[in-house]
Amino acid sequence: MTTVIDNFTKNLHDNLEAVEERVKSLRESIQSAPKKTQVEIQFQLDEAKIKLDANKKEFDDYRAKLKAQFEEKESEVKSHVEEWKTSRKVKKLEHRADKAENHAATATFLAIITIEEAERRD
Repeated sequence: MTTVIDNFTKNLHDNLEAVEERVKSLRESIQSAPKKTQVEIQFQLDEAKIKLDANKKEFDDYRAKLKAQFEEKESEVKSHVEEWKTSRKVKKLEHRADKAENHAATATFLAIITIEEAERRD
């Protein structure tokens, strides 16, 4: 079990380092973007702010809904895990741990893909 945890930790660390490198790369790319006139940059910035303001309430609503769903699911999972611990259902605990590991790996991968998409939009 320790090697599984060590491998997961190493993979998570490696993925997080990859995300960090992508963010640095994206930042450098943005900073070294072809020199646009100040007017073009300000126009794009103003458009982005308008879109952001228009969508802010919708984003906030979705964020609140997602947070509530997450908290409900987290409570449900904690309850199940405690029940499984009490009744020593090792297989179910291992399965839950594997699902959590896969979820973390997927979330990290999604972050990397999102950064790559942002880079392509430059």
